[in-house]
Amino acid sequence: MPVTVLLVDDEPLVRAGLRAVLSAQPDIEVVGEAADGAAVIPLVRQLCPDVVAMDVRMPLMDGIEATRAVLRTVDRPPKILVVTTFENDEYVYEALRAGADGFLLKRARPAEIVHAVRLVAEGESLLFPASVRQLAAEYGDGGGNPAARATLERASLTEREAEVLRLMTRGMSNAEIAERLVVGTETVKSHVSAVLAKLGARDRTQAVIAAYESGFVAPG
Repeated sequence: MPVTVLLVDDEPLVRAGLRAVLSAQPDIEVVGEAADGAAVIPLVRQLCPDVVAMDVRMPLMDGIEATRAVLRTVDRPPKILVVTTFENDEYVYEALRAGADGFLLKRARPAEIVHAVRLVAEGESLLFPASVRQLAAEYGDGGGNPAARATLERASLTEREAEVLRLMTRGMSNAEIAERLVVGTETVKSHVSAVLAKLGARDRTQAVIAAYESGFVAPG
C-alpha cells in the first residue's frame, strides 16, 4: 500500500511542487490539499492520510495549533511533517513539542522530500537528528524543564532502556541500535515501545525532546 499524504500550505506553488515531487513516486500518493491548518481536521477524518505535510506558518491556524488539534481530536492521528522555510525556527521546535514527528525545509531537494515522507511514515528513525539537537539546544530550556525531568524520573527506565533512549537521540534506527547493542531488531523494538510508553511519548521525536528537556542527555 502506498504512503498517503495530505498537503497543507497557504502557498499554492509550494503545494504544487510537493505534489509533483511526491506523486512521481510509486509508493506515495497525495490524497488531498488544504490552504490552512483550520481545514486539517475534517480532511484528516475524511481522507485518513498516513502523513500530513504541513506548513508551520499559516494565516488562520498555524502548524503548531493544527498539530495540537489533530492529536487532541483524531482517534488514530497521522504522522505530521512540518514544512518550514527556516531550519532554526522556534516555531518548528514548538511544533515538535506539540507532537509533530519531524520537519522538512521548503528548499529541500526532491530526494530529501521523498526520504522525509518515507522516514516519518515508517517511524523507526529520527528525521534530521542533528537539527533537532540544535533546536533543543536553543529553545529547549537547557535541560531545565521541571515537567520533563519529573516525567523521566517517574518513567524509571531500566539501564538498557536508558541506553536505547540515548541511541535514539543520535537518530539511530532500530536496526542500527540492534547492531550497536548486539541484539535482535525485535528486542530493540520492544525496548523502544517500553521507552515510549513509560515517557508517555507518541513517537521517537517526542521521546528525544523529553530526553533533551529533562537533561537526560545534553543537546549541545
